Amino acid sequence: MNKLDILWAPWRINFIKRPKSKKCFLCEFGKKKNAKFLLWKGFHSIIVMNIYPYNNGHLMVAPILHKKDLEDLTEEEIIEMTQAIKKALRIIKKVLKPEGFNIGVNLGKCSGAGLPGHIHVHIVPRWIGDTNFMPVVASTKVIPQSLEQLSEVLKKEFSES
Repeated sequence: MNKLDILWAPWRINFIKRPKSKKCFLCEFGKKKNAKFLLWKGFHSIIVMNIYPYNNGHLMVAPILHKKDLEDLTEEEIIEMTQAIKKALRIIKKVLKPEGFNIGVNLGKCSGAGLPGHIHVHIVPRWIGDTNFMPVVASTKVIPQSLEQLSEVLKKEFSES
């Protein structure tokens, strides 16, 4: 019998239980040129930091327009989002030096989509041993850098690339 690995993320309960805004936060980012955790804005897509990260450097790439599914995206949006993912990977590799990544899209609420109405791609940097005992025994996720500090570093890198 295979051992089942379970990734506990109890710090995300704040995201789950928080009062839900009627506004789409990704659409709000898309309307701005400069926002606290907006790292990059193209013609069709944006790169933002996840403020409830699974790991340090957890980013999201989304179309600027509010679209629910992959089938709703234009060819231009798909191309720019793919280029944005590549740009994010290049910069995260340079800045944080992860050993790998989880990259994925959750389509629909039952898939785990926290924002099922606006499609977005998660980019989660990973390191060997980045899941440890702290979340399990202390309900604490150890993220070694503040969102604000990482945002400053990443914004600089995105503006220079």
